[in-house]
Amino acid sequence: MKAKFICDRMLGKLATWLRISGYDTLYAGDLNVENEDSYMVHNHKDRILLTKDRELYRRAISAGREAYLIKSNSVEGQMKEVMALGVKFEPVMRRCSVCNTLLRKASIEEAKEVIEREKLGSDILERYELWYCEKCRKLYWMGSHWRNMLRFLKESGIKK
Repeated sequence: MKAKFICDRMLGKLATWLRISGYDTLYAGDLNVENEDSYMVHNHKDRILLTKDRELYRRAISAGREAYLIKSNSVEGQMKEVMALGVKFEPVMRRCSVCNTLLRKASIEEAKEVIEREKLGSDILERYELWYCEKCRKLYWMGSHWRNMLRFLKESGIKK
C-alpha cells in the first residue's frame, strides 16, 4: 500500500508533486481548521506528517505519530528527502494536483464544458486522453506541461 501524507503550509509545492505522483496527500493550507498544528498532530494518523517546523515535528513525535522533518528549502531537495521514505516521483493521472480528489476519465460533455469555460483549444478532445476532477471541475491531459514535469524530474536528478 502506498504511503499517505499530510504536509504543513511550508510544503505546498511538495504536496503538489506528491499528488502528481499519485500519493494521497493532504495540505494544511486546504484544511480550513482553527489550529493547523494541533489538528495535524492529532488527526489523520494513518498519514506521515511532513513538516519543516522543528517544533511541530517534536510535538508530532511526542504524540506518537509518524513524522518526517524536511530540511531543504528547495522543492527538488524536499523531493529527494522524501524519496528516503520510498516515494517515487513519476507523474500519473490519479489525483487532482489542486485538491487531492481521485481523477476519472472525462465525459465528452464535461470536457466540452471545461474547454469552453477555460477557453482551451477544442483540438484537445481529439489529441489527448482527458481526465477530470469532479470537485475542481478541472481537466488534465498529457500535454507540454507533462513533458515539462518529466524534464524537471530528469534535470534535477530525481528520475533517471
